[in-house]
Amino acid sequence: MEERTAAEGLWEDPEHARALLKQLSDLREGVKRFQDIAAQFEETAEFFQVLEEGDSDYPEVLKMLQQVNHDLSLLEFESMMDQPDDWRSAILSINSGAGGTEAMDWVTILFRMYKAWAENNRFQVKVLDEVPGEVAGLKSVTLSIEGKHAYGYLRSEIGVHRLVRISPFDSNSRRHTSFASVFLYPEVDNTITIEINPADLRIDTYRASGAGGQHVNKTDSAIRITHLPSGIVAQCQSERSQHRNKESAMKLLHARLYQQQLEEEAARKAELEGTKLENAWGSQIRSYVLHPYNMIKDHRTGYETSNTTAVLDGDLDGFIQSFLLGSTPEE
Repeated sequence: MEERTAAEGLWEDPEHARALLKQLSDLREGVKRFQDIAAQFEETAEFFQVLEEGDSDYPEVLKMLQQVNHDLSLLEFESMMDQPDDWRSAILSINSGAGGTEAMDWVTILFRMYKAWAENNRFQVKVLDEVPGEVAGLKSVTLSIEGKHAYGYLRSEIGVHRLVRISPFDSNSRRHTSFASVFLYPEVDNTITIEINPADLRIDTYRASGAGGQHVNKTDSAIRITHLPSGIVAQCQSERSQHRNKESAMKLLHARLYQQQLEEEAARKAELEGTKLENAWGSQIRSYVLHPYNMIKDHRTGYETSNTTAVLDGDLDGFIQSFLLGSTPEE
């Protein structure tokens, strides 16, 4: 990376140069974090050598050791994110499946879960687009989750999520099963070139929909961009400015086209190797059972917990870690 940033002609493309320098800065930050942890460990070890368990400073030094262990575990966890796009920010989309109003309410629950997880982990969250349900909930919602390793953490969530519960919309209090699908795209920056011919785009404007009141625009500021060759659609209505909605929609379109490119390359590789590509987008990856018992289980890793409230409040660390520990990096 240092050789690339020192190459002649780097600044002929200033945006590309700035993106490369940011990657280099992130790598240097990782090295510095490891060096700092090593120094803290040595300092704590020296304290332990001169302390006895009964000393008044013992609890404080033990706390120091626990912090070093936590920092090292976090760094080790992040080191497992070695796939090419793991370090990137992410765009996450949730869509309702079978289940009608129940499924649309399930999308809202998942939206709150991922938003809470992202905020608890100090990622920046922005709603790019949401389509409300006819009765309740959301038909779909798309989020931008900005921060280092957002994509690496959240790729564990791609697939179909199944909810079993007593329906709050059923007057007879019967148990219902509903589904929602989660898609994830790495956010594209200037280190990735996605060629888009403006003639291949159809751009439509429309009035934003939402919860009502001040959140709904009175003008046609929402933007829908259709990439005609692929049929991919990206839309945004989160801003009052049509120009800013267009920028966000284009960012989403770039991410989806890049994801399509990655999937096509993976499919070609699988075909050459004579293997069948797993349909990760359509497979049921996790079940959330709230009746007749409380249990959330990941069907890929076997990880499960009965603390459903904590998970739906954003505590996804156990599922994410078990997935990364069990996943195989791309060749």
